[in-house]
Amino acid sequence: ESLKETVRTCGELGIPILTVYAFSTENWERPRDEVDFLMNLLEEVLRDEVAELCRQGVQLRVIGDRAGLPAGVAERIEDAVSRTRANDRLILNVALNYGGRAEIAAAAARLARDAAAGRIRPDEIDEERFASYLYTAGLPDPDLLIRTGGEHRLSNFLLWQSAYTELWVTPTFWPDFRREHLLAALVDYQGRQRRFGRI
Repeated sequence: ESLKETVRTCGELGIPILTVYAFSTENWERPRDEVDFLMNLLEEVLRDEVAELCRQGVQLRVIGDRAGLPAGVAERIEDAVSRTRANDRLILNVALNYGGRAEIAAAAARLARDAAAGRIRPDEIDEERFASYLYTAGLPDPDLLIRTGGEHRLSNFLLWQSAYTELWVTPTFWPDFRREHLLAALVDYQGRQRRFGRI
């Protein structure tokens, strides 16, 4: 319900990109029954909500390492991504089996392979080139990161991309997060002056 309401509100407000952290690389260390429940829930949501995403013009993308996901979940992801590919009202990035450090390491490894194969010269590697090897290639860095549950940490989420992202922390836990919380975050964000390290 929190995700549905957040997606609807972003669509209504014209926010073009929403990224949500659904399951981290560290979450595999949770109790087996909890992991199984989350994977089954994910598969169910992917099956039942694709038509609604299409009605709302939402394009689903999944960032993270899909190789470690159960076969049923991976199949549902492929189907949902394919069916929503042409939608252009809102890009919904779902971070699944995702870790910021793992993403950076994977990007570095791919860059190294391309350099070793002669497809890129080492002196051509700059921040822009490196960013093109991340899961979020082609997308802008996030403007605002909302942290629920009162935690004051990034928890290995979009480490590279969040270098100058504005943070907003709420004590509200994600299952209770609703439209009014999102609006409060946006109003707070509107009052900030972003300098990106400059004066």
